[in-house]
Amino acid sequence: MTATRRRLRVGVLELLRAEARPDGLLHAHRHLIARQYASITPQAVSVWCRQLGHAVFYATYYGQADPAALLPSDLDVVFIATYTSASPLAYALARLHRRRGTLTVVGGPHAKAFPDDCLRFFDVVVGECDRAVVAEILGDRARGRVSSGRALADVPSVEERLPEIRAAAFWRGRPHPYAVIGVLASVGCPYRCDFCTDWDADYRALPADRVEADLAFVSSTLPRVKVAFHDPNFAVRFDDVVARLERTSLTYMIESSLSVLRGDRIRRLRDTGCWYVAAGVESWADYSNKTAATAFGARKLARVLEHFALLAEHVPVVQANFIFGVDGDRGDEPVELTREFIRRAPSVWPNVTVPTPFGGTPLYDAHRREGRILETMPFAFYNTPWLATTPKHYEPLDYYERLIALLGELATGDAVRLRVNVRRGTLAVIDALRLLGIRRTLRLLRTIADLLRRDSGFRAFHARRTAVLPAFYRRRLADALGRYAELLTDADMVPELPAATSASPAGSAAAISR
Repeated sequence: MTATRRRLRVGVLELLRAEARPDGLLHAHRHLIARQYASITPQAVSVWCRQLGHAVFYATYYGQADPAALLPSDLDVVFIATYTSASPLAYALARLHRRRGTLTVVGGPHAKAFPDDCLRFFDVVVGECDRAVVAEILGDRARGRVSSGRALADVPSVEERLPEIRAAAFWRGRPHPYAVIGVLASVGCPYRCDFCTDWDADYRALPADRVEADLAFVSSTLPRVKVAFHDPNFAVRFDDVVARLERTSLTYMIESSLSVLRGDRIRRLRDTGCWYVAAGVESWADYSNKTAATAFGARKLARVLEHFALLAEHVPVVQANFIFGVDGDRGDEPVELTREFIRRAPSVWPNVTVPTPFGGTPLYDAHRREGRILETMPFAFYNTPWLATTPKHYEPLDYYERLIALLGELATGDAVRLRVNVRRGTLAVIDALRLLGIRRTLRLLRTIADLLRRDSGFRAFHARRTAVLPAFYRRRLADALGRYAELLTDADMVPELPAATSASPAGSAAAISR
């Protein structure tokens, strides 16, 4: 006779914020907007655990409370999903749970990028995940690195994930104007961008009947809630997905390449209720196939401005994604072109990021081979605006001064007045919160630039002449972790970086067949 399997108490926690301390200035942003970035896979893990007969406790941490208090203290197993910049907090929480005898499991982008470092703190590190992997872990048959070894083929429906969605996105279980439901129509991407953790994930459409059922369920049950497609590149199969949206009355959000959004497709976005588009420009010197512009520099600017102007005529919220400091960037030109974009496209929000060497990407491999990564920089600083590597054509101080000039364009009086004139209502609130964040970032960048000018040790660290982590970074990390800093030593915060692989292709954004 087969023994009855014990019903486990399982916690699932997604970290959406890296700091374990309150932040009053952006309190509204966290509660209304930041929490809407909850991922689908942690919700799927929660559903799978529940379907397997276990007691499940799901939560997201976005700065609303003590993160340890979001789950019970007497768990048998805890799954923690984290981005790399939030991994120190994840490590501290894992150490806390281990002391209580809880099996600790980590997944998400950081587990994929730096699995060996995760193994210092977690019992199980998950790569590709599905229901079978979760069942194996809960069946006490998995330790160390585990993976399904295959791309995700399906996820629980929105209806099945509704308890998790209510906890993550709603206010006291009820939807509100900023609430967002995540859906997934595809995984992988047809492009091979060297900075992207999906560079080697082949594009795959998920089952069409599941996508249609999810859209129909939200449209009929929660018609005022926005849907966010979590596809790495939305609607590579544009006509198929948008045809399904045409049968609903949804308002939705997407991230896509400009090359997909062309011609009559932009009008169809408007007609099907598209409310938000984020599209990657990335660099004025590279990645031009993603923008459907074969030109570079000033000629690319003209084409991109025209394309975004058309998008902004049809979609209320449009975001352009830029990376400043890729290897193709040099001199003042990329800064001045982006500043000109900001001045001439006030209805488009420019999201500017710093190149970050995430493990498993061609960018990481190239920078690792060339000795450009700051090897003792804690993972907490693997995020904009921190440099965890060294730009190819800029000295650190020159880089930060140019980044200040670039972001400063958003905060000028003329820029703010122009945005106020073209935005109204909810859009004005969103831009105001974003501008608060930009101004805080500018203060931080000026502090870093000042340290590079006057502190020889700080300058030597960024020039890779010393591996001694400056006190500035140690203080910032301790302050961010609050009481959780006591759970980690200085040695814990030195990353265990993998060697570069030879599997990364040359080039930056080559597209495969789509």
